[in-house]
Amino acid sequence: MYHTDFLVIGGGIAGLTYALEAAKHGKVTVLFKKGLTDSSTWWAQGGIAAVQSEEDDFNLHIKDTLVAGAGLCAEKIVEVVVREGPERVEELIGRGAKFDLHSPSGGYDLHREGGHSKRRILHTADSTGKEIAATLLQAAEENENITFLPFCSAIDLITTAKLGITDASENRVLGAYVLRDGSRVESFAASRVLIATGGAGKVYRYTSNPDVATGDGIAMCYRAGLPVANMEFFQFHPTCLYHPEAKSFLITEAMRGEGAHLLGLDGKRFMDKYHSLAELAPRDIVARAIDNEMKLHGYDHVWLDITHRGEEFVREHFPTIYERCLDFGIDISKERIPVVPAAHYCCGGVVVDEMARASVAGLHVAGEAAYTGLHGANRLASNSLLEGLVFGYRAAIDAVTSQLSSVDIELPEWDDSGVVDSNEEVVIHQNWDEIRSFMWNYVGIVRSDKRLNRALRRSELIEQEIDEYYWNFKVTSDLIELRNLSLVANLTIRSAMERKESRGLHYTVNYPELGDEQCEPTVIYPSGEEPQENLLVLSEYPH
Repeated sequence: MYHTDFLVIGGGIAGLTYALEAAKHGKVTVLFKKGLTDSSTWWAQGGIAAVQSEEDDFNLHIKDTLVAGAGLCAEKIVEVVVREGPERVEELIGRGAKFDLHSPSGGYDLHREGGHSKRRILHTADSTGKEIAATLLQAAEENENITFLPFCSAIDLITTAKLGITDASENRVLGAYVLRDGSRVESFAASRVLIATGGAGKVYRYTSNPDVATGDGIAMCYRAGLPVANMEFFQFHPTCLYHPEAKSFLITEAMRGEGAHLLGLDGKRFMDKYHSLAELAPRDIVARAIDNEMKLHGYDHVWLDITHRGEEFVREHFPTIYERCLDFGIDISKERIPVVPAAHYCCGGVVVDEMARASVAGLHVAGEAAYTGLHGANRLASNSLLEGLVFGYRAAIDAVTSQLSSVDIELPEWDDSGVVDSNEEVVIHQNWDEIRSFMWNYVGIVRSDKRLNRALRRSELIEQEIDEYYWNFKVTSDLIELRNLSLVANLTIRSAMERKESRGLHYTVNYPELGDEQCEPTVIYPSGEEPQENLLVLSEYPH
């Protein structure tokens, strides 16, 4: 059994921020499912939103976030994140993060993205996430109280309730079962655990997310009895590179913020037909517009055109995208970029309160795996890194100051008696492909009751197959991911079926209008669990 004071599952911006704060008070172990750079944070292009200029203020950022969230943001949470954001960003800069400047003495070069009324996006060219992640990784590696363990797949949380301990004053987390190096399962004991596993974009066939984004934290927490909320609100990024050899390569929204135009294959702009802000409209509107143009005209893709800004501007502002597209034979300073929408960000997740506390003592959830109430029905661009930074810090502060009752127990070892090595790997690959296909076709940008019902039937059949497979064969990293992906798909479908309206990222042809009576989050509780009314984020609704 492995012992640590603080166990962090996931090494992106939320997990590393938590680790650096918690390390001031004890030993911290950070689990990475793959390598140290395999996180959504590392691949984030656009930037981090925080009020920085005299032309901007907190109220404007709050308003923009609430407007994007289409009536479902938890207003107290929005205010907390926006007002605390600049201080957390300054700490990040103090750790060495370098954001682009206008000039050596001219302040930060702030981008403006869709839905923002002012320029407030700090960035490092078009690879902001890499700069942030590298900064936090270096700071954590230099801290003797922090241990990194790569190639560790968390399987399930261990709690007093799951072990049947009835004399504890409250259900609390005790640690997790973890598959190490793909070969052995170990019990990791920790009185304080942070879930920071990121999103679940791989549940869809087309996604901008890295391969690790399989909804692990959401699935583990749900199996541990925690409610999840707003899983129907999956953000589709409007512009992923459309190329047979490109895999999940995102074309940042900042490019449209800097004047790029969306064109049909006929060479004509079309966004002004859909929104007064044209290319600067919120992401859900832009993604739905592109989807509609493709279906209306039979396009395989549309064009994104920034050639009018000139080669020098393009190469200076978007060097990563410029070089990557050149690898595919596209010179974006002279040629239009073929793009399609792709699953990008999960606005739902595990329900937590204003300190990232989940409804199991000692357990916190932060980043894309959490539902804090910040994003509502649609995430405002570049608010996600900010949320991870603020809630990673808040979770750590709460973890080191909260008083937990003492539990003296030796965690049971993983029991794999009676299971054998798999001789049917095809089951994993077949179900993986089928889940991602029906989610894309039936639970994508535009939905209907008929499509959702079809998806639910397929989801339930596949879950039964996976459950039978899971309990009869030794666990592998692929099986762990498939099991989690299947559960997240089911939760997303059920959440979408609950919402009988079109709001934010959820658009259904059967209920195309807003329903005022549904201005509250969609919460899915595990079977037999009672609603957790003590959670701040749920007690705020309706507004």
